[in-house]
Amino acid sequence: MAAAPHILICDDDPVVHESLGIYLENEHFTYSSAYDGKEGLAHVISDKPDLIILDLMMPEKTGIEVCREIRKTLSTPIIILTAKGEEIDRVLGLELGADDYIVKPFSPREVIARIKAVLRRISEPQESGSLLRFDGLEINLDNYQVKVNNELVSCTPKEVEILHLLASHLGQVMDREQILSLVWGYDYFGDTRTVDTHIKRIRQKICYEGAPWSLITVYGVGYKFEVST
Repeated sequence: MAAAPHILICDDDPVVHESLGIYLENEHFTYSSAYDGKEGLAHVISDKPDLIILDLMMPEKTGIEVCREIRKTLSTPIIILTAKGEEIDRVLGLELGADDYIVKPFSPREVIARIKAVLRRISEPQESGSLLRFDGLEINLDNYQVKVNNELVSCTPKEVEILHLLASHLGQVMDREQILSLVWGYDYFGDTRTVDTHIKRIRQKICYEGAPWSLITVYGVGYKFEVST
């Protein structure tokens, strides 16, 4: 029998831990709690969580700092918690590699739905064609790995999914709403700017001077993946 998913809650508000903990236990998830950024990073190493709930405003280290540290070595899914009006920090969190965000105050049911959606996307078996190869680029959706010139590139699950989606529709323009629907699914509550932040990060990771492929912005429409001939 597979082990229950383990969730790390990083938030300085005990009420958040209590409310989410009840719902997680009802769904047969296990969880651990961290009340500041430093403690959160320690739990990431010791607990190896399947998903992290990360508040942006925490003592010791902010959620942004924690997210930045995690993304240096790990692709563990991260859902950030942000207070209403903290749009700049929310966007920065997404640019640093968070997979989703939830605005406080929130319903614990909504958080559980988001957690399930992220874990389901990662665990579901992929259809044939999940491995894509181009000259110097490999995208493997089976193990969520991207290689550039045979070197493994650290990408978040969402970045791999977006890149695979565009690369599997070579030359086809996909608008932001399509990408949101196909990658995040109906459970996602965000907006199209999330796509832009992820595309920016993917470009930084896979593109180099002379690369025979590129992620093209079609202004006013969306994005496409092209390979030079």
